Amino acid sequence: MEFSRRHVFLSGCALLCLPHASSAQNRPAIRILVGFPPGGATDAITRAIVDRLPNLLGQPVIIDNKPGVGGRIAADTLLAAQADGLTFMVAPNATPTFQMLVFGQQIKWNILKDFTAVAGLASYPLGMGVAINTGAKNANEFVEWVRRNPGKASFGTPGTGGQNHFLGVQLAKTTGIDLPVTPYKGSPPMVTDLVGGHVTSAISLMDGMMAQHKAGKLRVIGVFTKERSPLMPEIPTFIEQGIDITSGEGWTGMWAKAGTPASEVQRMQEAVRQVLQMPDVREQLSLRLWAHPHFRTGAELENVQRAELAHWEPIIKTSGFKPE
Repeated sequence: MEFSRRHVFLSGCALLCLPHASSAQNRPAIRILVGFPPGGATDAITRAIVDRLPNLLGQPVIIDNKPGVGGRIAADTLLAAQADGLTFMVAPNATPTFQMLVFGQQIKWNILKDFTAVAGLASYPLGMGVAINTGAKNANEFVEWVRRNPGKASFGTPGTGGQNHFLGVQLAKTTGIDLPVTPYKGSPPMVTDLVGGHVTSAISLMDGMMAQHKAGKLRVIGVFTKERSPLMPEIPTFIEQGIDITSGEGWTGMWAKAGTPASEVQRMQEAVRQVLQMPDVREQLSLRLWAHPHFRTGAELENVQRAELAHWEPIIKTSGFKPE
């Protein structure tokens, strides 16, 4: 009898803690803006997390893809939205960091003033792959190959003006080699050309390159992070190989419009934290998307953002790069 009463009491508490079905249905939907098309890496990371949010928040949560201009359209949409806790944005660091630093006055917003950091969602290493026909098995062998073959080497990037591009600029400057950029419209054609030996090297996220690396069709020679990635612990860092570049961590975060009630920001942050603790979500991010589930509070995400802007600003200025 005692067990039965206790069971009823706990069941009642659990029901009280959940949003009532009728009230959940009556609540307006939360919109998550994503500045990239469905099926891409940012969209996939967002969906892995957002799909679990309605049950935790007690209201519908929808993804609204606003692709274009490196995520700027989604950020512009957030800027124009009401600061009521019903609109958020998920974006990779390419949007708040490199769009701001590269395009300057063309940007309508400042990530630190116009938006409030809600949570960090994931992080992932950027690395370099080289064509098999270079014969290079590590970073130093590739640098020597470039020196022995003047005018033959370049590095591919999925577009220009992003983190991939400026990591290549850093690599060339640090090692004293001539390594011009070859831009592509996305990663798939770049990886195809790398496998075919049409471009000698490429800098990118690892999801596309690691499958080809494991198949022996290209060689990943290093990642540009401070430490080896738990997703691919066999791949050395560049700093391990004597090349001091450690700014190659990509990450994805969530923002609200500045002025959004702190209670709404905190509610979303806590829901994201719970989702990122779910084993199936962690497995999906790690094994399918080559992304490390990496929860950060809003304050932690803002600190990362400030440090990244301070690091890249002088590199971009001295590179002489001018956007088209």
